[in-house]
Amino acid sequence: MSGQPSPCDRAELGRLFLFEKLDDEQLDRLCREGRVERFEPGHVYREGEPATCFFVLLEGTVVLSRQVGDDDVEVNRSSQVGVYAGAFQAYLGDQADQARYKGSMRVTVPSRFFVLPAAAFAQIMRDWFPMAVHLLEGLFFGSQNTQRTINQRERLLALGSLSAGLTHELNNPAAAAVRATSALRERVAGMRHKLGAIAAGPYKRAMLESLVDLQERTAEQVAKATPLSPLEASDREDELTDWLDDHGISGGWQLAPNFVQAGLDTAWLEQVARAVDEHTLEGAVRWLNYTVETELLMNEIEDSTTRVTQLVDAAKQYSQLDRAPYQNADVHELLDSTLLMLSGKIGDRIEVVKEYDRTLPRIPAYPGELNQVWTNLIDNAVAAINDTGGAGTLTVRTALDHRDQVLVEFRDTGPGIPAEIKGRIFDPFFTTKPVGQGTGLGLDISWRIVVNKHHGHIEVHSRPGETRFQVFLPLTAPAADLDLRLADDTDDDAAHTSHTTPEETV
Repeated sequence: MSGQPSPCDRAELGRLFLFEKLDDEQLDRLCREGRVERFEPGHVYREGEPATCFFVLLEGTVVLSRQVGDDDVEVNRSSQVGVYAGAFQAYLGDQADQARYKGSMRVTVPSRFFVLPAAAFAQIMRDWFPMAVHLLEGLFFGSQNTQRTINQRERLLALGSLSAGLTHELNNPAAAAVRATSALRERVAGMRHKLGAIAAGPYKRAMLESLVDLQERTAEQVAKATPLSPLEASDREDELTDWLDDHGISGGWQLAPNFVQAGLDTAWLEQVARAVDEHTLEGAVRWLNYTVETELLMNEIEDSTTRVTQLVDAAKQYSQLDRAPYQNADVHELLDSTLLMLSGKIGDRIEVVKEYDRTLPRIPAYPGELNQVWTNLIDNAVAAINDTGGAGTLTVRTALDHRDQVLVEFRDTGPGIPAEIKGRIFDPFFTTKPVGQGTGLGLDISWRIVVNKHHGHIEVHSRPGETRFQVFLPLTAPAADLDLRLADDTDDDAAHTSHTTPEETV
């Protein structure tokens, strides 16, 4: 809570490192347009409020913080006279009119500030430092444009990788369907010829009716067949081959695998033998083999086309095509679609383990953005495992965190993150990948999506042989205006502790 403004001391302002180079006339203008206010312990301003003032500490202790999920996380604390915070980017003019504080500021002891309205600060900057303002505007908006361009490039690179993986995944079932269709055409032609031979043969009406009935039951049996282990399948093939040889049917070793795959056994062959005489047995068995083959081929075509449909659905789920950008989403659907899209990159040597808590509720989110987070984290995990030889385990776990947040964890068996770089992995353009393989923006983008757009947070725990990236997402949408959450990541709050101290963004 602020008290009554007190007189502004020109000499006091002149001793601050921000204003030490100003002349008396300039200091007088600051005192005319600004004011000195005293604040009792508590908040000076809160995150999300309009950024109306520029604050310079004259006495006391200032604490800057950011809202991360439900937690107010302290990012800077200082008692140095002259540190500043608030609307210090008001010099951006009209483009800063709707700026809001990107963090909160509070004081822990009674503190005094020199307070300058944002509009006055902007006008002073333009009057006194026109060239500097142009340079700062160029730097600020130029860096924003550069960031957007590189972010887009990062997305295009990811899209290219995903497209290659999706093409590879689609090629397998599509090729299988083409092969099965070609083989089916041959089998149907063979069945027509065999049917003509049967019609011209010495089959009685009752025998033909029995064969047709047996054919229908055989087709039904193929649909209900249960897979056998390799050893069980081999033993049954031997039994069927022996039965066919004993009954004078040549090439039994070629027919037996089809019958075994269809779930047929020697008891079924005995039914066929009872339905016909010994002279027509071989023709009947081969005719029924065409039925078995056509059913198996149609099953293969159905499986292949179903696989293609699943891949297309996964691509739509991943891209959120024709869906609202903000919706209540099931994180498991998002994770599954991303894993499927990246299956080509993951490969066969990396085992993917899913430890899902299916009781988790749907959460308010931007699914397309979260899929990008999952893509970046999975891609990094795969790269880490490849660094150890290409074989390992990627575990994807979901759970309800004790803070009533959804936890999504990616755990890999890679070499771990060295302690000396762990604090830099979320920095823009920082990467340990070779030139041409990484832009250093994947984790930065992921952090922005999780923290800025979803009010969640990311934690990293790493040791040799185990690295865990944990994403925490709130169960409910924040009450703040959605447009505010979509605002750019430009920070209107900062604290400087000296001439050379880098800006501490909030």
